[in-house]
Amino acid sequence: MIHPLPGGVDEARRQILKGAAVVALAGLAGIRFGFAPALAAANDKYPDAAFKVKGADGAIQALYGRVAEKSDKVRMDAPEIAENGAVVPVSVTTSLPDVTSISILVAENPNALAASYRIPAGTMPSVANRLKMAKTGNVIAIVEAGGKLYSASKEVKVTIGGCGG
Repeated sequence: MIHPLPGGVDEARRQILKGAAVVALAGLAGIRFGFAPALAAANDKYPDAAFKVKGADGAIQALYGRVAEKSDKVRMDAPEIAENGAVVPVSVTTSLPDVTSISILVAENPNALAASYRIPAGTMPSVANRLKMAKTGNVIAIVEAGGKLYSASKEVKVTIGGCGG
């Protein structure tokens, strides 16, 4: 048996229409609800060339133009063994101040750069993604903070490749 909504279907319909009317009238009156479109910074453009580079070192150079130093303040969580290379969960967090970007690379993939994020000021520097890995190899996290590059890496063993392998 299907139970009717409290107050009946007509009451639910009236409540929805009342809510829609309030939102519409508020919009006509110029009242804002705090919603704003997500806008990219004017000088940030898609790093197309970096996503096409073969090899992690070349991708880092294309993306940032410099090398990264290892840091224990960059924390990357990834499995030691990925049973399916098509869905390898990876997350990166850092305690470094003034983070402006976080990138994730898979050294053994045909194209090493897997993801690159711009981190707006005041945003928690934490990202997560599910990556494809062709075969066993290093996953590298690069954090840009205070004008410097920091990194962490971890080897992930892949039992079934996710890039057609």
